[in-house]
Amino acid sequence: MATTHKTRMLIIGSGPAGLSAAIYGARAGMEPIVVQGLQPGGQLTITTDVENYPGFREVIQGPWLMQEMQAQAEHVGTRMMWDTITNVDLSGDVFVAQGDSGDTYEGDTLVIATGAQAKWLGVPGEQELSGRGVSACATCDGFFYRGKKVVVIGGGNTAVEEALYLTNHATEVVLIHRRDSLRSEKILQDRLFAHPKIKTVWNKRVDRFVAGEDGALRAVALTDTQTGEESELLTDGAFVAIGHAPATELFKGKLAMDETGYLIVEPGTPKTDIPGVFAAGDVSDHVYRQAITAAGAGCMAALDAERYLAEKLHLAGITETVQG
Repeated sequence: MATTHKTRMLIIGSGPAGLSAAIYGARAGMEPIVVQGLQPGGQLTITTDVENYPGFREVIQGPWLMQEMQAQAEHVGTRMMWDTITNVDLSGDVFVAQGDSGDTYEGDTLVIATGAQAKWLGVPGEQELSGRGVSACATCDGFFYRGKKVVVIGGGNTAVEEALYLTNHATEVVLIHRRDSLRSEKILQDRLFAHPKIKTVWNKRVDRFVAGEDGALRAVALTDTQTGEESELLTDGAFVAIGHAPATELFKGKLAMDETGYLIVEPGTPKTDIPGVFAAGDVSDHVYRQAITAAGAGCMAALDAERYLAEKLHLAGITETVQG
């Protein structure tokens, strides 16, 4: 039997942003419901070593961190729902979401924390070597390549920024691009070309990530886009930097987005263009994209949601008093 679940705070997404919102919301008496989605726990569940989340002196595992966040959210009163939202109605005073299970979720406030996914090349070895030499986040994993050689794949701002960041750790950074010019901003290109640690390989397409005898990345297999010539480039690490895709398909035509699909929020807040609807984490952040910034945004969303409801109830009380 399909069921309707009602809450003062409905949260879609269960990464650091969604679970932080749930923790703060539960402690404020909002009795939040978290609908976990296709990837419960978010991108950290496919991340192995995490060394930059505050509070842990030793390296921790991404899946373990998300298990602890969920346990904390449940401990303070959050209801976790194993479901995926397929449609939303944001037109009324109560926000309604339809689950793939057939259940309906109704929230007086809505926190969208559906995140974003790194775009991948989709070539052999990429997923198999993820966490074993292949990554999509230099800020997350660059530290593990101190004193080593790495490659960055891409030609836009993301790729150039990742390459520049990796010079803090690696002895050599090779930027591989399938064309003969970059799409990134001119100021970033100037920094890239002037850096002594960075080399650029033009007109090369990455066709495969090659494992060594130890099961970790050994090389990238390349094809020249002009001549078709094949080659291998030895490397200790490879960073795929061809952009991110926010998980906002559900909200097209219903909430304001930028040209790349990220939800637009009021600067410095998680407030969308619909009062009572908040966006937290990578779904609205195309700059930082870190677990800690997502968690902070989740906290902000919960605090703003509680204030929104309190103000709404206060105004309703005044109206009732005047009418009476």
